[in-house]
Amino acid sequence: MAGAAAAAAAAVASGISARPAAPRRAVTGRRARPSVARAAISVEKGEKAYTVQKSEEIFNAAKELMPGGVNSPVRAFKSVGGQPIVFDSVKGSRMWDVDGNEYIDYVGSWGPAIIGHADDEVNAALIETLKKGTSFGAPCLLENILAEMVISAVPSVEMVRFVNSGTEACMGALRLVRAFTGREKIIKFEGCYHGHADSFLVKAGSGVATLGLPDSPGVPKGATYETLTAPYNDAEAVKKLFEENKGEIAAVFLEPVVGNAGFIPPQPGFLNALRDLTKQNGALLVFDEVMTGFRLAYGGAQEYFGITPDVTTMGKVIGGGLPVGAYGARREIMEMVAPAGPMYQAGTLSGNPLAMTAGIHTLKRLTEPGTYEYLDKITGDLVRGILDAGAKTGHEMCGGHVRGMFGVFFTGGPVHNFADAKKSDTEKFGRFYRGMLEEGVYLAPSQFEAGFTSLAHTSQDIEKTIEAAEKVLKRI
Repeated sequence: MAGAAAAAAAAVASGISARPAAPRRAVTGRRARPSVARAAISVEKGEKAYTVQKSEEIFNAAKELMPGGVNSPVRAFKSVGGQPIVFDSVKGSRMWDVDGNEYIDYVGSWGPAIIGHADDEVNAALIETLKKGTSFGAPCLLENILAEMVISAVPSVEMVRFVNSGTEACMGALRLVRAFTGREKIIKFEGCYHGHADSFLVKAGSGVATLGLPDSPGVPKGATYETLTAPYNDAEAVKKLFEENKGEIAAVFLEPVVGNAGFIPPQPGFLNALRDLTKQNGALLVFDEVMTGFRLAYGGAQEYFGITPDVTTMGKVIGGGLPVGAYGARREIMEMVAPAGPMYQAGTLSGNPLAMTAGIHTLKRLTEPGTYEYLDKITGDLVRGILDAGAKTGHEMCGGHVRGMFGVFFTGGPVHNFADAKKSDTEKFGRFYRGMLEEGVYLAPSQFEAGFTSLAHTSQDIEKTIEAAEKVLKRI
């Protein structure tokens, strides 16, 4: 356990031409919509003024087609202001938008791009798999291969079920812990986000925190009645909930390192305390490793901190950029899942060959020597550089990292939970964010989201980002 405490303490703290779409026949009974610009790739090199005119045109059209113009709320830039960026292509550590602007990317498709975008080896493997078909709706050998890789890597997992998203993985895990224990109540932490299933939308993070939304409309009271909440890093609050609900709590769910309320690492002893409390009370400990899995270490946060949960949810990295999620546990628990057991869960595209291929080839790369040491170095350099720039320019800031995951808050800190995170100057973060875009750096468009580095990021990328940060911080 000393190793876990030490690990917790170590967690530091080109132009693009656009042409209008072909005319479409009018749809009666509905108002006319602006045409959607179709971007044709034609990148010209060289310096030019920063403009997002084409992004603006496309996004304005998108708002007539999709709620808020996006398919996931945080992309709409509601908390940072300014024009949402419409992207055209990605490669390595870089992204290009439809106006031809180039960015160093620290979002990484929200985590999956740990070896860099559009990796040549992964793409080549996908092309070969594509020739055989995109989905079988039946077993394929690739499922076995990726399952064996996950089981051999993640300490808590003896069997695994693949799904199509992190939300779906957490939904499956929730049903599983209730089925296995015969109990209904769960404990989650304020600011932690486990997908948009009804039971989890209580004091949630991610887009819910970004937009400042209360618990979501449309969620019936009965769906969240059995969801108990506590502040993250507060083991005493968890202990009290167990005392007040003796024999009723099925599981404790948490992000072992919070990424959906900004980057918040566990305090020394916190994860150990949760492990002890769940064992003492006959409850299960669930690590939501959708973000941290294969990112903090090859075996995830549970390897990094030396704490083995009962159930683990995964996503992002294990799909190599394609839609994948998974949940796993020891055999005794997983044999509750249909068809081995009575707990039903299914998915049309689960285990599809393309997603399995991308996952297999991404994980292979992560086994190469020095992978996590490299991520730790460049991410540490990045965070220290930005915080130093903040100190030089007179801004109260704090932040930290673990391997390839990081965050910076516009508050003096320390930040140990969501209440601390909410003390951040979000208006200032918005100005910083927009300034960084103009300097060619793409960060998560919310103060309450973690950032990600990749093996494709270079020391030059880090230096350029720190220089940009100092320039912007001087301006704001």
